[in-house]
Amino acid sequence: MTVQTDIISLIKSFDSAKILCVGDIMLDRFVTGHVERISPEAPIPVLSVENETSMLGGAGNVVRNLSALGAHVQTIGLIGQDDAGTEIEKLLEQLKNVDANLLKDQGRQSSIKTRFLAGTQQMLRADQETVAPLTQKAKQNIIKSVTAALSSCAVLVLSDYGKGVLLDGMAKTLIEAANGADVPVIVDPKSDNYDDYFGADVITPNRLELHKASGQPVDSEDHIVKASKSLIKKYNIGAILATRSRDGMSLITDKGKATHLAAEARDVFDVSGAGDTVVAAIAAALASGAALTDAAALANVAAGIVVGKVGTAAATADEVIAALKHQSNA
Repeated sequence: MTVQTDIISLIKSFDSAKILCVGDIMLDRFVTGHVERISPEAPIPVLSVENETSMLGGAGNVVRNLSALGAHVQTIGLIGQDDAGTEIEKLLEQLKNVDANLLKDQGRQSSIKTRFLAGTQQMLRADQETVAPLTQKAKQNIIKSVTAALSSCAVLVLSDYGKGVLLDGMAKTLIEAANGADVPVIVDPKSDNYDDYFGADVITPNRLELHKASGQPVDSEDHIVKASKSLIKKYNIGAILATRSRDGMSLITDKGKATHLAAEARDVFDVSGAGDTVVAAIAAALASGAALTDAAALANVAAGIVVGKVGTAAATADEVIAALKHQSNA
């Protein structure tokens, strides 16, 4: 059997995968149109708006990708008591196999990222959000909800966008709870201080995040391996999957040879949310009993699909299987 055939069989087993996703859920808005002139008021382009769409972002996009791959997901997060929060709830309700437990905080604004695009070219991003640690009551509620949910999931995903849900020691507390329940933890990091993620099983930094966390150069595969191993040793991390944009990704563990995967994308239109896709694919694969190297190979294919789309995209199980079959026939 080929590696592609093995991964296709793995994907077909995702309907039994159960994942818990906790983190910063957002609303991604895309305002698209075309530019034909410069404003007479200032030296800026005038966007003639043709379409506006809203999608789940942040941890919500991880959930969306998990659902698209066929996995079952419980998600725990925080939203404001506002229109954006209501829209986030409705978008989650539309997904298959998703059980959402969203706490509402009247003192916070739901996170919104609005991107303005001319064709596929992003011109501007505008953020509306509250960035602050949770209240003590909200912390206790999330810890209680996560602890209860751990007994019915195979993997915990922490999607940290630095907005508040995983700030102020929350990530570390949830990792400790998962370790105690013998549930593997995958972290998409935002903090430069990896003490927040001490004891995680897999962390998925991009190249810049790896550089900031390690304080080491990451401009070559050897440097990426060295920087990753320093973090693995210092913070008791199981493995680091470093995403390197057009250069693919690298899987590094404490022992054994690093695995470097070339990028799968032929055309890159938008990298928004590609990291969410990587985390989702890794989680679904590990929850189905896959080896970490196979999980990384699947994540690489899935990421190559989403960067070829415009917007915060998801890779479906059918799309990934088609891509793998194409590889086998090439």
